[in-house]
Amino acid sequence: MITAKEVLDNAKSKMQKTTESLKHDLGGIRAGRANPSLLSGVTVDYYGATTPLNQIAAITVPEARVIMVSPYDKSALNNIEKGILEADLGINPANDGDKIRMVIPQLTEERRAEVSKKVKATGESNKVAIRNVRREAMDAVKKGNKSDDFNDDEAHRLEEQVQQLTDKEIKHVDQIVSDKENEVMNG
Repeated sequence: MITAKEVLDNAKSKMQKTTESLKHDLGGIRAGRANPSLLSGVTVDYYGATTPLNQIAAITVPEARVIMVSPYDKSALNNIEKGILEADLGINPANDGDKIRMVIPQLTEERRAEVSKKVKATGESNKVAIRNVRREAMDAVKKGNKSDDFNDDEAHRLEEQVQQLTDKEIKHVDQIVSDKENEVMNG
């Protein structure tokens, strides 16, 4: 037996996870401005173990277009530099023997348009994921209606609530994408 609250809570949870995933994905897209999340996918060989960069170094943004990586263990500096280069971020790290500085280059107009398209595509794929969650929830409502967990009125009301939740999350995705596009284009 499934309840209306379970259907809604499950759909809401999945949709919010999709939106959080979008924020994370867009955080890694370079917009001409320094952002520590650009390095979120960077891993470093640290004493034979592949380790996320943020676990072995402090990542700061001292200026608008500079990312500073300060290792907790200075002996890992060369491995950190190598890890950043291998991540192929399009940014060259400068090792001063103590810290690594990365200057984010200004984006060209052509590159801004490419990045903007990538942002839109990422947003669209997240909207598809949200619609898939809606479909799953609607299927659960129909199944619950057939097995008499909900009567017809409850099922109809629940379908409306799922649709409202979907519309709200899609609007949220559109806002996130719009904000990121503005950041990219005006970077």
